[in-house]
Amino acid sequence: MSLWSIISHMPPEEFSGLFTEFPRSLRCLLADWLENQPWEFINGSDAFCTNVAGGILSAMLEKLRSAASSNEQQCQILQQVSSIESTYRRDPLRLVAVLKAILEGEKAAVLKRDRHLPLSFHRRQEELKFSLGLQRLQHRVREIQALRDGPTASPQLKTEAKPPESVSGGLVHRGESQQPCLPGKELPALILEAVKELEVAKQQVLKRIQIWKRQQQLAGNGALFEENLAPLQKRCESLVEVYFQLHQQVMAASTELGAELLPRLLERFNEVLSSLVKSSFLVEKQPPQVLKTQTKFQASVRFLLGPQLLKASAKPYMVRADMVTEKQARELALSAYNNTLSESTGEIMHNVVALETNPTSGTCCANFKNVLLKKIKRCERKGSESVTEEKCAVLFSTSVALTPSNLSVHLQVLSLPIVVIVHGNQDNNAKATVLWDNAFSEIDRVPFVVAERVPWEKMCDTLNLKFMAEVQTTKGLLKEHYFFLAQKIFNDHSASLEDFQSRSVSWAQFNKEILPGRGFTFWQWFDGVLDLTKRCLKSYWSDRLIIGFISKQYVCKLLSTEPDGTFLLRFSDSEIGGVTIAHVIRGKDGSSQVENIQPFSAKDLSIRSLGDRIRDLGQLRNLYPNTPKDQAFGSHYNKEQTGKDGRGYVSTAIKMTVESERDQQPQSAVGGPRETPQAQMFSLPMLQPELHPESLQSVLSPICPPAPFCPQPIPTGYPAGESNINMMVSDNLQSSFPSTSPMLSPSLVMDPALPRCQDLAFGNPLPFMPNQYMTGEASQLLPGGPSPEPQDEEMPELAPFTQMVDPSLQSSPRWMPPSMDLPPGSDFDQFLQDVSLEGPALCPPFTPPLQRSGYPSPNASCWGLGESRWDDSVRPGHA
Repeated sequence: MSLWSIISHMPPEEFSGLFTEFPRSLRCLLADWLENQPWEFINGSDAFCTNVAGGILSAMLEKLRSAASSNEQQCQILQQVSSIESTYRRDPLRLVAVLKAILEGEKAAVLKRDRHLPLSFHRRQEELKFSLGLQRLQHRVREIQALRDGPTASPQLKTEAKPPESVSGGLVHRGESQQPCLPGKELPALILEAVKELEVAKQQVLKRIQIWKRQQQLAGNGALFEENLAPLQKRCESLVEVYFQLHQQVMAASTELGAELLPRLLERFNEVLSSLVKSSFLVEKQPPQVLKTQTKFQASVRFLLGPQLLKASAKPYMVRADMVTEKQARELALSAYNNTLSESTGEIMHNVVALETNPTSGTCCANFKNVLLKKIKRCERKGSESVTEEKCAVLFSTSVALTPSNLSVHLQVLSLPIVVIVHGNQDNNAKATVLWDNAFSEIDRVPFVVAERVPWEKMCDTLNLKFMAEVQTTKGLLKEHYFFLAQKIFNDHSASLEDFQSRSVSWAQFNKEILPGRGFTFWQWFDGVLDLTKRCLKSYWSDRLIIGFISKQYVCKLLSTEPDGTFLLRFSDSEIGGVTIAHVIRGKDGSSQVENIQPFSAKDLSIRSLGDRIRDLGQLRNLYPNTPKDQAFGSHYNKEQTGKDGRGYVSTAIKMTVESERDQQPQSAVGGPRETPQAQMFSLPMLQPELHPESLQSVLSPICPPAPFCPQPIPTGYPAGESNINMMVSDNLQSSFPSTSPMLSPSLVMDPALPRCQDLAFGNPLPFMPNQYMTGEASQLLPGGPSPEPQDEEMPELAPFTQMVDPSLQSSPRWMPPSMDLPPGSDFDQFLQDVSLEGPALCPPFTPPLQRSGYPSPNASCWGLGESRWDDSVRPGHA
């Protein structure tokens, strides 16, 4: 974006005082051509500045006459052009001062409104500054040659002197040739001045290289990056070419310079060339900043001055890649990369590649295509630093010979910081380290020092940049989102948005300290949101259908006054990578209740999309504030299949339902289980500890076969209150299933990752029922955590059981230890009766567990309306 593109949309009255000596109509015709000229850098009144100013004046007059030929006010414009030419032809430096003042006024107006200028404007100004400085240096070389050759060289110099070029819109213009004026200047003074300007130009090149490296690092967080190195290579080659010209003039004037001045000048020349050569060895393609061992990766390095300076060699120059620690990288940087690496901190396979020059593209590169980090040697960490906070880098190094002096140079360059991991579960924390380092490191730092605390505003910019890059959307975070994120990371719900803007956030708050009441850090939660949005919610976010970053308390405040069925979407505050639907329900008395549906994970949304789930729920009517849901989400609905498919099968579909608390009625009020038009799920609520045997018998009878298949009772001698029978049964299966239910034949589906509790009677592990069979969250259903392991106590001896005679029942049931034999049914019944009469109370009467989660539980209607949420891998008929 040019400066003129902003100025042209601002009121003309703001610039009325600027156009007293130059008509505004001509300023409009020149448009952005005017800001692409080096007005700001033409300082002085010497021959060079006068030459440049005269060249720009000629080009401007030519452009104005060309624009007037296609303009309705041609006559008026031509008159103004003639006036400009007659006024400034004799003194073009005066025109420079006038137009410089106009541009300064325009920049001040833009800064006052926007507080910054376009980035492209800064880049263009930097290019103009270097280009003008390089041309001034070339002019100095011609001056030195003219002074050495004497008056006889003046005609030739007049022909060879080339005023600075300016390119704008395809137009190339040059100022008029003018012989340098050298009154009273001595050769040594002129050479010293030229060497000083050479060092200034070198610093500009080095600064531009550092800016390119910094932009490359910010690109790791998602910033835009101009990867093309061709302009930078051209700049380096142009400066080196002038360097050799000036060096030649100095060597030719060695007699005039004397034995004392010449060595000092040559030393300064060598330092300039050495800096340019070493700085032009760059990592063009960085290795992954989160690098897993035993994983192949690619990288490439480029020598910008290689095509110009590399001496032809019988053997190709080889580039080596080695892993270095942060300490080794710091030592190399402090030595200005003059030292060599003593020991690699990791073993890298295929780490030597040839440095090849391509004459067609004019590049000199070494491409590492199949590099593999076999292992890493960890260094000693400081304090509480974790493995994922340890930074290292890849060092690329080579030795080359340069022309024309056959100088041998050792080139070294470090990659961006790398966090090496050995397992995928370290990836999240490693990305946090990389994100922080990329965002807040300085341009010319000691490796790899980075601030521990940064302003919250900078953190907001970083999060927004990362979010837009990961999700690949043009819709970034809003001020309201930043406010919620600030409340979350600072754990402060009383501060205002302005208060947060003046705060700073630490690395510990970002990814070391666990959020209050949670089991994860701020970054782990935010990264989960990134992943979910990128995988499943990109189109919804881009259409601004998801508010997302908003607290549950503020949602209740927003929706409590809205009509029934108003809803919005927010990211779960208590789960990583979850999105939930909050909606308002109004009762007959007008009271409102805001409910949050259990969050959907990426796995849930891969089974049924968010749009289809919203369509399934009839209680959702309007997206907050008042957009009908079909209008908002219609484009996100998937087409439902109807009829039969090509094989003759009737199509099926999974629908989502939500049973709100308002719809749930106590069973005691209706005298039994609530009847629904759809089939009941086979749900297994959790039994509480201390279950009376008579209650146990009544509960198990609907689903248990006769006594031989029932679990053994707990001996009465075991301490009361220590038992924990983790088993799921249904309180309403009496009417749903007969006692000889075929549902018992399939084995129980268990998650092997879940903990297993001990059967207190036999010391054998029985499965701890997974939370997917219970409504709500496990942490809410079992607030006390897992029951403590029972202590070993002396058990009373049991009378031996009689071996069963029926051969058909000799095999042990699948839920019992295969080595145990069961007593006959009559003995078991008698034992159970004894327990109920004589032993202590083992369990209280069975009570269905209450749903303590804050989320209503969604269920697939084609699988029934049971209150349990079934895992996606479980099918009807399998618990």
